[in-house]
Amino acid sequence: MKTTKIQKIAAFSYNNTGGNPAGVVITDKMPKEEEMFSIAKEVGFSETAFLHPKDDGWRIRYFSPEIEVDFCGHATIATGAGLGQSHGEGTYKLFLNNGEISVAVKKTTGKDFKVTLQSPETWSKPAPQSVIDDILSLFNLPVTALHTDFPIRYAFAGAKHLILVVNDRKTIANMKYEFEKTKTLMLKEDLVTISLLWLDTNNVFHSRNAFASGGVYEDPATGAAAAALAGYLRDIHWKGNNKFEIIQGEDMRSPSRLMVEYTSVIGSSVKISGSTRNI
Repeated sequence: MKTTKIQKIAAFSYNNTGGNPAGVVITDKMPKEEEMFSIAKEVGFSETAFLHPKDDGWRIRYFSPEIEVDFCGHATIATGAGLGQSHGEGTYKLFLNNGEISVAVKKTTGKDFKVTLQSPETWSKPAPQSVIDDILSLFNLPVTALHTDFPIRYAFAGAKHLILVVNDRKTIANMKYEFEKTKTLMLKEDLVTISLLWLDTNNVFHSRNAFASGGVYEDPATGAAAAALAGYLRDIHWKGNNKFEIIQGEDMRSPSRLMVEYTSVIGSSVKISGSTRNI
């Protein structure tokens, strides 16, 4: 198998700092699964994307050190930058395990890019009370910490997430949870992340995302969860702005900025944009 070197790119960087690092491996033929797991473990980031040319686009798969995920937003943004470096600006079609998305790539400075992905379609639904009770216990969150305008729901945009919106920034800053028990529950419920959010203004959320299912305590920027959040907000008829930003990674000292835009069409895909920087 002929491959390029493993590109290491931070997606959703904030003022050319922080962001969520991802590996990007462009190949002429998709490696075997065991090889992709091995590379993902060697790279050590929450996700590494593998892609090769297919038809009029690229076949892409995403691997954490422990599991394959069907869609990863930050690794897609990093992939856009990787394609931009090797093939130039433009819009690229990406074929997922289930579905098709695209990334629009525009050069900013040097090897840095602004990348916009068009997510898979979205859905959300109420989470079972038993799961809610378990999560609140594992995160040591009292019911009074939750924002009553935002029901706890499963939300999907290529991958499944749990949305929890809390009343104050301090609750976000103090996020702690029981890793192994949470990991077991997340794998059982097919959850990629648990997204803990605080609404600062009508167009700014602050977020922390538990990623125990992938063997990682926390993700500093989660594009798939951002798209799922937008679908969730649309489904609950949120009165806020349909263009908003998510600030994530602050408490990890890896600040990240995700720009989100969605339409009123239930279930439709979401635009997620961010800046990249080479690592």
